[in-house]
Amino acid sequence: MTALNILSGGAAQGLIASLAPQFKAQTGLDITGEFGAVGAMADKLRSGTKADIIILTAAIIARLAEERWVVPASIADIGMVETAVAVRTGDSLVKVNDEAGLRDALRAADAIFVPDIKASTAGIHVAKILQQLGIAGEVASRLRIFPNGATAMRQLAETDALRPIGCTQSTEIISTKGVALSGSLPRGCDLSTMYTAAVATRAAHAPQAQGLIDLLIGAGQREVRTRAGFIDARP
Repeated sequence: MTALNILSGGAAQGLIASLAPQFKAQTGLDITGEFGAVGAMADKLRSGTKADIIILTAAIIARLAEERWVVPASIADIGMVETAVAVRTGDSLVKVNDEAGLRDALRAADAIFVPDIKASTAGIHVAKILQQLGIAGEVASRLRIFPNGATAMRQLAETDALRPIGCTQSTEIISTKGVALSGSLPRGCDLSTMYTAAVATRAAHAPQAQGLIDLLIGAGQREVRTRAGFIDARP
């Protein structure tokens, strides 16, 4: 036994990375597995991918509990994550104080970097907002769609586009070198998503998985969660 297997939304990747050394010191285990679009990660679990701990949106974890893929008693909220706007480090921050400002910012961009618009939390929301703003067709050719937010942000950091912009969950922006958090989406276009952890029903290392959940939600890690972009689930 050398590693704990995880299936997680990309929103939690930076937080897991920051806590991995402490977890290893406590258990002797590394953390391995996959981070990606929440829908894709849930489907991997259902298709038999080995996992000890699952971190996805609260809604998906609830469905997995009903389907008996995770242990209901282990379910714990980690925190809320906002969907936000990103720019390359060094580029001017984009002001999106209202719907008109967001519409203008998206129209002005020559490349818009987003995660999967069918399987990821932020990507699905971006597609909805483009429709809401009435510019989905106008900007369709400028969308740069990637399997998850982390990949989208890495590509944003490396692009040679003149006026690029990105939109994904704040945690993925914060944890990616070369991009900067420009701001949350404005009211009426905003999205805050609760991320939740659970031990997989078929976990090979259930006690250690529960130990990681306890570490993730512990009061002593509040500052770590905040730095990673999580809005604490507890007062």
